[in-house]
Amino acid sequence: MSVIKDEKKLLSTIKRIDEKIDKINDQKIVAFFDSLGLTEREDVPKNFLDWDTILIVVPDRHISHELKYYKFSISRLFFVTNPYADKIHIYNFDEWKNVTRNKSQFQIREMMKTSFGGVKKANTENE
Repeated sequence: MSVIKDEKKLLSTIKRIDEKIDKINDQKIVAFFDSLGLTEREDVPKNFLDWDTILIVVPDRHISHELKYYKFSISRLFFVTNPYADKIHIYNFDEWKNVTRNKSQFQIREMMKTSFGGVKKANTENE
């Protein structure tokens, strides 16, 4: 005998509530991206709400620290600092996982010089 009277009804109710939570979280993500000016940029994919988790690449730790609160208050966001990035970028987190799987910290750092927002800085000393 189960403690729960109607498990099917309970699971159905939980599913409906989770769908509402997901929609509200999507609204939080759009509001956050609007506040960062990301939704206005041409280089930002428009289908970011279709991703399970959104990777936000920030160019320095100051920005990362400033946005830290939102990492905890909005689900489905994952932050990475890329000192080679020139601005904030977003990517599908699954893409990040696939590319960084089985790579060392050094290999990831080198990769970030030219990908995930990285723009290799020109060496101006020799010019």
